[in-house]
Amino acid sequence: MEDVTDAGLYARESSYLDRYVQLGVASGRVLDVSFPDHPDDEATVVTDDSEETPTLDRIFEYLDGLEEVPFDDVQVALTVPTDQRSVLEQVQTLPYGDQVGVEALTRMTPGLDADDDDDRILVRTALDANPAPILIPDHRVRDGPSAAPPAVEQKLRSLEGL
Repeated sequence: MEDVTDAGLYARESSYLDRYVQLGVASGRVLDVSFPDHPDDEATVVTDDSEETPTLDRIFEYLDGLEEVPFDDVQVALTVPTDQRSVLEQVQTLPYGDQVGVEALTRMTPGLDADDDDDRILVRTALDANPAPILIPDHRVRDGPSAAPPAVEQKLRSLEGL
């Protein structure tokens, strides 16, 4: 499925999360996903499914919890250091409803050693810097930080039965 969203900043209110989901897009790539209480002044507020925002629509399908919604074809612009990018790319491979710990994620990431404190810190730093929670499902790492607010992280974990 080709998922093209016009460049811009889009927001839609989620009753499940009790806040907005805000999506920044440029050049066909997602720049960030955030969860503000109120959308940014520059954001286009979307009230329902729109041809203009298919990625945001898919996020809301996911939040409806009726079925697994894959995001593997959504391009995220990872503007983080290369070593953090490797970690976040591994997080993208975690299946819906599964979770791992920081140690296992460190072991899964090429070039990292789960016994090395610096590598485990790198994993935690990458999770904290995640620009696109949900699309890069850091809530599936049970003992790591999430870039989503704690209340959002808990609802995402609950949605997936984690």
